[in-house]
Amino acid sequence: MFIYLSKKIAIPNSIRLKCVSWNKNQGFIACGGDEGLLKVLKLETQTDDAKLKGLAAPSNLSMNQTLEGHSGAVQVVTWNEQYQKLTTSDQNGLIIVWMLYKGSWYEEMINNRNKSVVRSMSWNADGEKICIVYEDGAVIVGSVDGNRIWGKELKGIQLAHVAWSPDSKILLFGMANGEIHIYDNQGNFIMKMTLHCLMNVTGPLSIAGIHWYAGAEGYIEPDCPCLAICYDNGRCQVMRYENDDNPVVIETGVNVASIQWNHCGSVLAIAGSLRSATGDKDLNVLNFYTPFGEHLRTLKVPGKQITAVSWEGGGLRIGLAVDSFIYFANIRPDYKWGYCSNTVVYAYTRPERMEYSVVFWDTKNNEKFVKYVKSLMSVTTCGDFCILATKADDSHPQEDADPEAGAATYVLVLCNSIGTPLDSKYIDIDPLFVTMTKTHVITASKEAFYAWQYRVAKKLTALEINQVAKTRKRAVKG
Repeated sequence: MFIYLSKKIAIPNSIRLKCVSWNKNQGFIACGGDEGLLKVLKLETQTDDAKLKGLAAPSNLSMNQTLEGHSGAVQVVTWNEQYQKLTTSDQNGLIIVWMLYKGSWYEEMINNRNKSVVRSMSWNADGEKICIVYEDGAVIVGSVDGNRIWGKELKGIQLAHVAWSPDSKILLFGMANGEIHIYDNQGNFIMKMTLHCLMNVTGPLSIAGIHWYAGAEGYIEPDCPCLAICYDNGRCQVMRYENDDNPVVIETGVNVASIQWNHCGSVLAIAGSLRSATGDKDLNVLNFYTPFGEHLRTLKVPGKQITAVSWEGGGLRIGLAVDSFIYFANIRPDYKWGYCSNTVVYAYTRPERMEYSVVFWDTKNNEKFVKYVKSLMSVTTCGDFCILATKADDSHPQEDADPEAGAATYVLVLCNSIGTPLDSKYIDIDPLFVTMTKTHVITASKEAFYAWQYRVAKKLTALEINQVAKTRKRAVKG
């Protein structure tokens, strides 16, 4: 993937931002900061000309509304995308729910306990319930129409974060001391989470972010890690479920401020600061990781302090709250696609399937053939054929695996331009790079490469037979 900064919006009167949240469905961007600042922005939608040029960042704002109602610093902003509502809270504990009416945002509901400050709010996946946690240990779960479902006081506990599970059956409560407790959706304690990323870590720390990707756009492979937990000291763990005893552990080396998954759970953005080489000032950075902990890219961001990060709904842009500015960056993902024999081959994930949908689109006849592939890694094309590189599935027999390779963990599948498998080859090296010619497939890991001379059933023309014969004669003479 490739990423670059594309736009910068200044907040009036240099008011410092504390949070930013991008509505994934409608494209509204809410940002909150000191002195009760709350704004809702929207970037102008693309014109046809911009689309033709492949530009992902339009220049103007189609909405720039200041929402009045908060007096203290706005610390939490969160969207209910299903019901088009915005929920915000400030340092005084005031919560306001805003609704969209005739193109503008208006106050719909207000709530203030007058006891403590709201540390985190989270809507569940279907937008029916919100969980609000206060610093003093109070928890409130309410419905979208403003009714309280249940409330609870967790004695002697300082709360800092909350997150719903994708199925809304589990609540995660993050404590100020860094612990994470697992509760059911009625507020009953289940267990403490094991934090593998904090093994051998001493000293004070705090949770920088908890984000549980709800699977709205499917998963890049079955049983994919989707629950990200990150601490301010740079330690992170990515889990498949709340009591996963073998999580992916990431050491970012960054003082983390904020984290968020992209729209399809394939990239985790981690924003924070890094000590510069000279040690005189911090450098803002935005790191990108796969769910398996592989580092994809680092973006350096100007300014003094980065406080929040939020993805656009399509995953092609990301917004960053830095000092009194919102920076926008454009993202060019590594798409899985190729072109062979008038056919565009491309892959994407869908929420109802665990596999990738690989589409073979015959652009000449406008016909589409769909093939479902588990754990797809790459698509490579040449001439009339394509290679799909995947992780080997236990259910597939491995008759053609190289006996010297041991247990093959990856498979290269040779397909024609309508997706029919013609041949396959099991290999034991990670196919990070794959290329092909009309006769060979060459794949390489970081340590080794593998060459496969594939054969397809086709009749040789008289010209090709002559060329082969001439080549052999030259080889004999030589």
